Parts: sequence; structure tokens; C-alpha cells
Amino acid sequence: MKTYTFKVVVEPDEDRWHAYCPALHHYGAATWGTTREEAAKHIQEVVQIIIDELSEDGTAIPLGPKEDVAEFSDERVAVSV
Repeated sequence: MKTYTFKVVVEPDEDRWHAYCPALHHYGAATWGTTREEAAKHIQEVVQIIIDELSEDGTAIPLGPKEDVAEFSDERVAVSV
């Protein structure tokens, strides 16, 4: 099993928060929430859905740019603080 980590951007957007994943943006990896935490939760869900669909379709998972995606050959847990 491989582990991938994707950079996400969560930023204020008027009265809500906008979140997107640069490496997967062309697949529609963007969402929003009424709080920063909600937007972060939503983008995690969106990224998971996109990766699941790419895997099911046999499409390669984007591995770049390097500052936006990291691939590991072992299992890991990501924690954001």
C-alpha cells in the first residue's frame, strides 16, 4: 500500500472559507465551508473521492509538482495542527 499526501489551501472568502488542492484542481478538487475546519474536512473528503475514482479507473495519481504531492511506500497518518 502507498500513502500520498496532498497540499491543500484553505483561505477566507468573504463570509466563508474556500479550500482547494492544487495538484488535483483540474479534477475539481475545490470546496468551501462556513468555518475553516469545515472547509478542511470537506476538501479531505473531495480529495479522497477523486483518488478513489482515479484508482478505480486505472488512472495514474498525479505525483507533482513535488511541493504539492508526496508519495510514500509505507502506511502513514497525517495530522494537521
